[in-house]
Amino acid sequence: MSNLPREAVADAVTYFESWLEFRQRYSRIPGVQAAVWFDDDLLLSRAYGYADTEAGISLTPRHLFRIASHSKTFTATAVLQLTEKGVLRLDDTLEQWLPWLTGQPLSGITVRELLGHSAGVIRDGHDSDFWQLADEFPDEAALRKIASDRAEVVPANERFKYSNIGYSLLGLVIAAASGQDYQAYVREHIIDQLGLPNTGPEYDPARATEYACGYSALAYADHRVRIDHVDTAAMAPATGFYSTAEDVVRYAAAHFHGDVRLLTDASKRLMQRAEWKVEGTDGEYGLGLSRAEIGGRLVFGHGGGYPGHITRTFFDPEDRLAVSVLTNAIDGPAEELAVTLLRLVNLAESGAHDTDAGSDHAGLHRFTGRFANLWRAADVVLLGGQLYLLAPTAADPTHAPAKLSVIDDHTLRMTGGVGYASYGETLSYEFSGDTVMSIRGATGTSYPIERVRGAAATLGHVSPGKPLR
Repeated sequence: MSNLPREAVADAVTYFESWLEFRQRYSRIPGVQAAVWFDDDLLLSRAYGYADTEAGISLTPRHLFRIASHSKTFTATAVLQLTEKGVLRLDDTLEQWLPWLTGQPLSGITVRELLGHSAGVIRDGHDSDFWQLADEFPDEAALRKIASDRAEVVPANERFKYSNIGYSLLGLVIAAASGQDYQAYVREHIIDQLGLPNTGPEYDPARATEYACGYSALAYADHRVRIDHVDTAAMAPATGFYSTAEDVVRYAAAHFHGDVRLLTDASKRLMQRAEWKVEGTDGEYGLGLSRAEIGGRLVFGHGGGYPGHITRTFFDPEDRLAVSVLTNAIDGPAEELAVTLLRLVNLAESGAHDTDAGSDHAGLHRFTGRFANLWRAADVVLLGGQLYLLAPTAADPTHAPAKLSVIDDHTLRMTGGVGYASYGETLSYEFSGDTVMSIRGATGTSYPIERVRGAAATLGHVSPGKPLR
């Protein structure tokens, strides 16, 4: 049972849903798919934008995404399952399971060192243009060549050094230890165990029409180029998986404390324990899981980068909260979007603690909504019983949130926010029944955003006496 107030989480998710729809359009992302799991419930499973922009096919929660390095969490889970069975040990060396490495520099690398990215192994080989689809991804024979060709880049246990090749080798270890092909093992012992219908360890051509198209970045062109899906071959344990946001949060929930469908709590805590600080970031890495503290909340998970798809998942095993955001562009801001859900939950939780739990908040909803004028869009949001003025265009809309206090049934006062804003000033509402018609405040009069959007679509220009409204 989570200690988070359910109403606070529900408020955060309600706003997150609206904000994601806005951000997808505002940031010109082809498509965004997102899901939130709390305690034992799926609170959100939505999609925004397009699965195929050229064909005009709308994205749905059922479209499949390549979740790339999320695959490492499945691989690490499989390794810990085999250690629980006594088949495999974390201090086993590679040559114990892959005798073809005997005499090679990587022969003495341990399973644990690979899981924690401390083995010093090359990231993708000396020729990694398969990531640009210039070549095919390495098959097992090619993987063996990469592992035997100057793959020892830095000494083991010197620092965190991310390696897709290291996790690809773990796939071979799992196959050798289990007696099953890697893909067969993870299907039987993880995917089928949890009943995840839209998850698999590698691209499935039979479901080709179900995948969201991937797209290139806008950093080097004015338009996005479609990127085909390909098989990642022997690198599937590092980057091959596909899934949906809904399936991913269901999978993440199996890593909550107390859930023993995949692993014991002891093994989950071993995965979640910090092995290394990740240089250049505020984060750490465990065994197949990243660790981060967001607003005082310790969360775990992984990101994924596949040609055309950028994805991110976080989960809090104590408060039983998980969020996954999948985007179908190589510059998709999946991490930024997923972090926002956590920040919104934190803000709603703080509002719930600061507000009288027995008070009636029903009347506060009439003030909420998304409003705009020539200068900005702004959201009046109810989180945990507290009204806030947030900027939906901000990468972090919760940064320096402006609290709003009720003066009367038509007026709010700003009691927070940044110093350059309008602290202490009022927002005066004009209602028609319970429908907001306009808000007069420091930056002029704002209107429901649909009205301003409609005016922008029809106005040729803004001029004196001809405002955007």
